[in-house]
Amino acid sequence: MCDVCVMNAVKDRMLTRRSFFQATAVATAGAAIGQATATPALAAGHGEVHDMTHVYDADFPTYFGVPGVEISQSFNFAESGFNLFQLNLNEHTGTHIDAPLHFSADGQAVNEIPVSNLVCPLAVVDIAAKAEADADAQVTPDDLKAWIAANGDIPEGACVAMHSGWAAKVGGAGFRNVDGDGGMHFPGFHVEAAQMLIEETGAMAMAVDTLSLDHGPSADFATHYAWLPTNRYGIENLANLDKVPAAGATLVVGAPNHRGGSGGPARIFAMV
Repeated sequence: MCDVCVMNAVKDRMLTRRSFFQATAVATAGAAIGQATATPALAAGHGEVHDMTHVYDADFPTYFGVPGVEISQSFNFAESGFNLFQLNLNEHTGTHIDAPLHFSADGQAVNEIPVSNLVCPLAVVDIAAKAEADADAQVTPDDLKAWIAANGDIPEGACVAMHSGWAAKVGGAGFRNVDGDGGMHFPGFHVEAAQMLIEETGAMAMAVDTLSLDHGPSADFATHYAWLPTNRYGIENLANLDKVPAAGATLVVGAPNHRGGSGGPARIFAMV
């Protein structure tokens, strides 16, 4: 083959490779532009993220009044070059999940809650004024009807949360609010409100900013027994409900995944 032929052949191959890379670059740029436009569009729906989880340690109040966690250090950085802590944990400590199994013989364990139920619309029912006047206040069907009248239907798969203002009491005796006879007084959901949510809505989770889905004086845990056996779950000790709107936020529930658990501490946040 002559020198000129060789040079022309090389030139043709270079042009072909250049065309290939140019086409690839255009396609990549197009994909990047698509991603750049898609991501902000997704993010535009949520401008803020709020942590709905209390920090907890052995001093965090529990339903039974005893520490729910023991934390000991097995290795420290000064001696071992790394830190490692041992946790001895009650499942129902701090901001935590009540799995259906908690109050049923064969309901879903915490690891069996469908992940699709852990990302949900948040509906906040504000009874703070009522709770300030009466520590034993409860969310009633009338409260739910008032929320619906103001905000529209409760969304399918929603978490319906009681905002009683009780989260501000964490760290003080007023959170458990024990009377002289040992009884506790704090707000919760009335069983009739739970039944309304079950029968008339597609809500999948119920949340409170107190120690229990049932209000403090409850002796029969009627709301727990109505709600959890339907394979809906609960959240207790939720924080920062005063920072999110009544409707429109999305709750992300970082439930634990230990096999056969009746619940467990969870990291929960709301996107607004």
